[in-house]
Amino acid sequence: MTEPARDQRDHDTAALVDELVDYFQKEAGGLPGGVSLPDGAGPAQRREVLAALLTVRPPSAIPGPIQATLDTLLDAEAAVRPVVEATTLTTLAASGITGPLGQVVLWQGDITTLRVDAIVNAANSQMLGCFVPGHRCIDNAIHAAAGPGLREECNELVIAQGHLEPTGSAQLAGGYHLPATHVIHTVGPIVADHEPTPEHAALLASCYQACLEVARRAGDRSIAFCSISTGVFGYPILDAARVALTAIEGWLVANPDVGMLVVIDTFSDRDTAAYRQAFVEHSGA
Repeated sequence: MTEPARDQRDHDTAALVDELVDYFQKEAGGLPGGVSLPDGAGPAQRREVLAALLTVRPPSAIPGPIQATLDTLLDAEAAVRPVVEATTLTTLAASGITGPLGQVVLWQGDITTLRVDAIVNAANSQMLGCFVPGHRCIDNAIHAAAGPGLREECNELVIAQGHLEPTGSAQLAGGYHLPATHVIHTVGPIVADHEPTPEHAALLASCYQACLEVARRAGDRSIAFCSISTGVFGYPILDAARVALTAIEGWLVANPDVGMLVVIDTFSDRDTAAYRQAFVEHSGA
């Protein structure tokens, strides 16, 4: 892209952000707590304010013209965001892992950049995403990249089923502005004292198996998992990795003809090391 073309793109994007900030600020009756918009704020700061306004916005329909403007902005941002093709990632067979788990990919990176049939979101029982602006949780990252349509669809799913999402189950929603086609939401167990019980382990295993089943029924043939329950839900990462691998392997063995590509996505070096240890323990490699 030439410099003039880039400048025009940035100008167009800034105009979209200005329009959207004005609308959502008026709709909300002001800015969220702790968020400010000083006079002369630049495009980056105004985009952060828009993100905050969308983060705290409850699920409800957006007027057509505003939705079109928001879609244009999110499409433009998605067009310049790096995308990782899941099918190009190296499986663990290359690291000496044998059996069904040798077909699995361990990848450290931003799950919202993966082009894959489905990514898994570690949701809460309301399935509405995080309402804390700037909070660095996967729930917030996925909803922010997908756009508010995901929150609206999740709200409709909960209303339709007549109850909050149970721990250990899974629900399928669209990917919207993500490179992934679907987002599968699952609610993991909460381990308040960081000492998981057999019941916690069974519920966590159920999360993985339920997500794989939902993906299979949707016709998906590739799925990327985050580390369910290991954040604020308190499940120790190594223990959770062991449960995840056992559950994933069991499902792959029971469904050999599906041809499901499974990506385990980690956020940090610590998490990656824990999964590598769990893989070695599990396979004896």
